Amino acid sequence: MLKQRLISARKGASMTQAEVADFLGIRRQTYSAYERGVSTPDANTIAKLASLFGVSAGELVTGEAPANAIRVPVCGNVAAGIPIDAIENVEEYVEVDASLARGATLIGLKVKGRSMEPRFANGDTVIIRCQSTVDNGDIAVVLVGDEATMKKVVRYTEGIRLMPTNPAYEPTYFSNEEIRTIPVTIIGKVVELRAKI
Repeated sequence: MLKQRLISARKGASMTQAEVADFLGIRRQTYSAYERGVSTPDANTIAKLASLFGVSAGELVTGEAPANAIRVPVCGNVAAGIPIDAIENVEEYVEVDASLARGATLIGLKVKGRSMEPRFANGDTVIIRCQSTVDNGDIAVVLVGDEATMKKVVRYTEGIRLMPTNPAYEPTYFSNEEIRTIPVTIIGKVVELRAKI
């Protein structure tokens, strides 16, 4: 039953009912009613709970994990604006289609900033396939020195340009020499967007 899976998932995440309720923005009594089976969360709430507990919504509802899904850690923030530290502690896990990996590692990162609006908003989660090269025009996470940023990558013979999609922000240019000395390194390609609700 859903109520039993909620209890099990919450305890597996080492969280209290109050902490889960706070995450959802509801009263603890409201969440407690879900675990008692007195009321049932709507689809939007189930999606949030699944993300919090690191399971798929289907697994939470039916108890069965999709055969083609893998759990991906969401590891902190990536700037869509001013570059910031890329990897922090794992905040949560999300379920994604295994076909996105194509033999590579997948990680999730939270978008911070507004330079990639309107498609990528502050607080969204992006799934990154870790790879050292991307095609021209791909959206990628790029390490500039020891800080990461998410931008559209445009390559030239003489260097690279990191392009925001929000016209209020300026592109950043790096020469081939700067790419070597700073350095500027491709971390991976954005392969999926999980927009915040």
